[in-house]
Amino acid sequence: MKRKDLLRRNEEKIGGFGCSHCKTWVPINELMGTNNRNHCPSCLWSKHLDNRTPGDRTSDCKSGMRPIGLTFKAEGQDRYGHEKQGELMIIHDCQGCHKISINRIAADDDADAIINVFNDSLNMLQAAKLFLASKTIWLLSGDDLSEIYKQLRGEI
Repeated sequence: MKRKDLLRRNEEKIGGFGCSHCKTWVPINELMGTNNRNHCPSCLWSKHLDNRTPGDRTSDCKSGMRPIGLTFKAEGQDRYGHEKQGELMIIHDCQGCHKISINRIAADDDADAIINVFNDSLNMLQAAKLFLASKTIWLLSGDDLSEIYKQLRGEI
């Protein structure tokens, strides 16, 4: 049996995993709104499990991934050529190999923690922002705050 299958089977068997950063128990269930949970809903830190595609569980790194900002999922354009608004996603930076990845927000993620990540990202160095942009990851700015709240809480 492949390592990723064993890992996933063990997570399913025990119903979740312990966060490697804050030690919170992270349940895995259908209610969270995502199929491949690898980040903590409390501190939003992730674990570098996936390599090429979400859920592949083939990374050899396994280091913690720090939440560094927010972005919107690219959804393409509508029939009028306007950009479609994608869902809110967390940008993670692996503390072992420095791979950058984006993860869907789960239904049980702490909204205040998400806002804290956003606020911290407003002070990101320009070089880091340019690095993200080179990977076609667009860091959200203060101009995006109303859309962030809209997606998190239904506010405008």
